[in-house]
Amino acid sequence: MSTELVSRQSVRQKQGSIWDYISPSRLSLWARCPLAMRFRYVDGITTPATPSLFIGTRVHSGLERYYRHRQIGMTLSADAVADWMAGSWETAAAEAEIEFSSPEEEVRLKQQTVDLVRAYLAEVPGDEPRPLAVEAAMEVPLVDPRTGEDFGIPLLGIVDLVLDGPEGATIIDFKSAARGGELVEIQHEIQLTCYSFAYRRTTGRREGGLEIRRLVKTKVPKVETHVSPARSPEHFRRLFSLVRCYLDDLDAGKFVYRPGPGCMFCDFRESYCRAWCG
Repeated sequence: MSTELVSRQSVRQKQGSIWDYISPSRLSLWARCPLAMRFRYVDGITTPATPSLFIGTRVHSGLERYYRHRQIGMTLSADAVADWMAGSWETAAAEAEIEFSSPEEEVRLKQQTVDLVRAYLAEVPGDEPRPLAVEAAMEVPLVDPRTGEDFGIPLLGIVDLVLDGPEGATIIDFKSAARGGELVEIQHEIQLTCYSFAYRRTTGRREGGLEIRRLVKTKVPKVETHVSPARSPEHFRRLFSLVRCYLDDLDAGKFVYRPGPGCMFCDFRESYCRAWCG
């Protein structure tokens, strides 16, 4: 299988069989709870999008628009991005079938979303490099760099932003959050290591580092940047150990219920999970 860049539409079309590809989201959900992964990606059970998730999606859309213009040498003003986000809000909300608790709540969340992106753009340095990639979907063969073992299934991931730098490219992921503070890197290790692996296989180059840029939904929005070093051989060893266990479970049709802190935020906790485990 050859390394290829694919479009976001191609990604949507490939979301069929669990054997089509491995993604950071599938692998992370399986690591948290194999049963939840089964409900979503094997049984195809969908749950309504929440206003909080919708805000995150809209923030990503606003930043994508800004950086796609930066790719072609144009710098949009914060006002231009905000106007586009406000103008496309109703259409996006209808497509996502979002239900707000009240018209007033929708107005508040719309303003919060715009304010988050404004806060981010206010901190973008004037000399920030032109992006190498924006919302780039990368599909690469899963080949263990230590053993050379080809797993026969691709890794597919979408990287929010890649910026060039003196030590190599920086791979950046955007997140919105209700609270800020110290970020525990191990919570995001699967995602960041997958992105690093995909980037290296796609470009043949080693990244300079990775960042999570977190837009925090405080009363006065703020932006926190958490920097991680380039991935080490140990990161990849852990990733491929996890992939082996994941594929073994798929082969065996084994999806273990794994209770833990993540249950508090699980879409399936009050319905399918209780019925399955009860």
